[in-house]
Amino acid sequence: MTGLVTEETPIRDGAEVEEFARSCFGAAAGDRVGVELEFLVFDRSAVARHVPQDRIARALPLLPGRSRVTFEPGGQLELSGPAGPLAQAVAALAADVEAVRGALREAGLVLAGVGLDPVRPARRQLRLPRYEAMAEFLGAPYGPLMMCSTASIQVNLDLGEKPAVRWERAHLLGPVLSAAFANSPLSGGRPSGWMSGRQMVWEHLDRTRTAPVPATGDPAADWTEYLLDARLMLVREGRGSAERFRPVRDGSTFRDWLGARGHPPTLGDLAYHATTLFPPVRPRGWLEIRYLDAQHPAHWPVCAAVTCALVTDDRAAETALAACEPYRGLWSRAARCGLQDPLLRRAADACFRAAIEALPRLGAGADLVGEVAAFADRYVTAGRSPADDLIDLVNLPDWLIEEGRV
Repeated sequence: MTGLVTEETPIRDGAEVEEFARSCFGAAAGDRVGVELEFLVFDRSAVARHVPQDRIARALPLLPGRSRVTFEPGGQLELSGPAGPLAQAVAALAADVEAVRGALREAGLVLAGVGLDPVRPARRQLRLPRYEAMAEFLGAPYGPLMMCSTASIQVNLDLGEKPAVRWERAHLLGPVLSAAFANSPLSGGRPSGWMSGRQMVWEHLDRTRTAPVPATGDPAADWTEYLLDARLMLVREGRGSAERFRPVRDGSTFRDWLGARGHPPTLGDLAYHATTLFPPVRPRGWLEIRYLDAQHPAHWPVCAAVTCALVTDDRAAETALAACEPYRGLWSRAARCGLQDPLLRRAADACFRAAIEALPRLGAGADLVGEVAAFADRYVTAGRSPADDLIDLVNLPDWLIEEGRV
């Protein structure tokens, strides 16, 4: 847009939406990785009881790796590590995870790496105006489940010198990686029929904002159309202390708002609209890879390392994409079956082999490479996802809080 551009600059047509969309792919090239970990927190003495957010917050220690601490609407704890080279980013966040695990253990709490709460019903703790509007828009039962009962790993990657290439890789790898790291098979304490129940929840929400961004070869143009065609979730009214959020229930899209008479949307409205869209891969000046279930606190570095290697290392990507191409778009199959599907297992095996070879080129040390290899031996080679462990344990006493399981 020409002239002075501020948050209050009106948007007049689709060309200005496209300019915004292209800015989401326009950051300086780089190879940093940032990881955001969500965890459910349980009371060791009463697993079925929700843990108040303030009790968790009081137990948290100072974090040596300087991760940012936030909470999701249901009280899920999120640790967002500082971005940097892969080995540095993993080491800093790992130190913080261990500090948090130890402090919570002393407080009688357990940090659980699982993608969907396996025993407790959804219950919202945060009552911020944004969440009130979001809950009304999404509706029951899947809206409360998404907001309050799910947990994920988000891997954030620089777009590199060829953003379109990394964008395509992140999408093509999605079904196979989500199957390999599927870790949410239980609901109400019993198997749900999905290895990634978290992904099942997302698939039952408004698909104009949760489906993958269609690919035509021009990511910015595709993101433009996605922004325009997604339904409006909420509209901000007022600013500062008077700011409030009104849910939009008439099915209108941002394109509709742009073409309506009256007050046009602003650049700030468009930027906020983008934050209410949750495709599996989202551009924010970097890539947000959002399709991975939360993992056991000891396993998340494997998830981050494999994803980073296969998206950013050209040689690893070539091998992995050839293996994943036949499963392009098979998100539901991956979420239902995990690596019990022999074809997905075969593709995952090729991906892990390529990642193990690539990680030293990305500066990963022998310990991290060894963790990836051990995960591959335990799960991928055997045709198992982490979800299989939870299914195996479900009939054991105190299965959820058994040492080493969460």
